[in-house]
Amino acid sequence: MPRVLHRCRALVRPALEEAVGRLHPWVGEMAAYSFGWCEAGGAPSVASGGKGVRQALAVLGAEAAGAAGRAGVAAAVAVELVHTFSLLHDDIMDGDTDRRGRPTVWKAYGTGPAVLAGDALFALAVETLAAQPRGAGAVRTLSVALGDLVRGQADDLLFADRPWTGPERVSPDEYRAMAERKTGALLGCAAALGAVLAGAGTETAAALERAGRHLGVAFQIVDDVLGIWGDPCVTGKPVHGDLRERKKTFPVLVALGSPLGGRVAALLETGDAPETAAALIEEAGGRSAAMAQARRHVGAVEAALAGAPLATRAADDLRSLLAYLVRRDT
Repeated sequence: MPRVLHRCRALVRPALEEAVGRLHPWVGEMAAYSFGWCEAGGAPSVASGGKGVRQALAVLGAEAAGAAGRAGVAAAVAVELVHTFSLLHDDIMDGDTDRRGRPTVWKAYGTGPAVLAGDALFALAVETLAAQPRGAGAVRTLSVALGDLVRGQADDLLFADRPWTGPERVSPDEYRAMAERKTGALLGCAAALGAVLAGAGTETAAALERAGRHLGVAFQIVDDVLGIWGDPCVTGKPVHGDLRERKKTFPVLVALGSPLGGRVAALLETGDAPETAAALIEEAGGRSAAMAQARRHVGAVEAALAGAPLATRAADDLRSLLAYLVRRDT
């Protein structure tokens, strides 16, 4: 993990803890559990709370605008709260029982309490931004990203009911658009919010927002590759996990559109022989096409960063973060 993530997490953690401390104690405990700070019931924990990518982007967004990193801390807190809110609700919608090696919040506390905790985190995020000197513009930026996030999540849920083959199947382009909304919108928002709170001009904030959106697509597609071919010791997920769960990920969708698509669909329909399905998807070009698509979006990130007046060190840190996120043992 690059040093920039550690640095930004250390800067943001006290403010994040202070914000969560303002919640109702029970709701605050569920929030702390979701961040890996405690076990269910409140006992202290050293569980991983995630990489902190979005909070790092917010801090770097402020630094890219020429301000000190602390100018982006409120933005980092807000996007981390929104990201965690989305995970709590996603886990319920997807029926996921584990996250980062522990029971999900709904599994540990119940569905109703988990929904409540997610709602509280969302409200706290808006409150955090609204209290800032440039809060009105920041809340507008967050609102746009949230609208896209919801649209992306809606598409993702609807994709599950679409057929594997035929004219109604999900296309790779549809999937890419979904990923830009569901994953890219909040990453772009994080970088832009840090810049907005630091007083950056519209051009700088817009460039950072574009870079974050393209980063989100690249990140999601690399995640798709790791979900099929990744090393479980590195990813923390079972090998071929996405195939066992019959997820319509980018490599799968590319393979379904190939001459081998019928055979791939038959294997995915039954859920049998994920090893055979993985090999067939790779033979059909799914893996190579996914990585090529990720590289195209990496290029778009680089172009967005190069075309904006950004502080040199922050731009270099953003590129370091980009390299880490899209080259994770693929």
